[in-house]
Amino acid sequence: MKKNLNKGFTLIELIIVMVILGIMASVAVPRYLDSIANAEESAENAVISSIRAGLKQYAGDMLYKEGRATWPDNPFETLSEPPAGYNSSDNGFEPGVGQMDGIADSDGEWTFDYASSRITHQRADNSRYYWEYDKGQQNGDDAGIGSLGNRQELE
Repeated sequence: MKKNLNKGFTLIELIIVMVILGIMASVAVPRYLDSIANAEESAENAVISSIRAGLKQYAGDMLYKEGRATWPDNPFETLSEPPAGYNSSDNGFEPGVGQMDGIADSDGEWTFDYASSRITHQRADNSRYYWEYDKGQQNGDDAGIGSLGNRQELE
């Protein structure tokens, strides 16, 4: 009786395994990238929800203290702790230098641009989004709180 000393895989078996792994990767990678985008969107929603809640609290505090509900110049001032990546030095003005570009330009960065009254955020995929902020009329007979818009893609 003859013993078979070849212990290993044939070329065809290896190619079939590689094809199966390729198919699995082609399905898994897009789902992974979508889950990252969804996670970043959810994180943005959480930050904006915190800002909205902070603005309501701030307006209530100002109504109690000053008799008029107002919002601050910078919406991040309403948070007890700013979000990770908040860059207060890139908010559109630098003391002694003047106006700067206050748009988020690094991954995970949050800024508030005083010039355009926008909250901006840059995601890890380098896409940038903004929310329009209007603090409203702060004095006079027509005083009132403003608005915080919805997410829009920054072009």
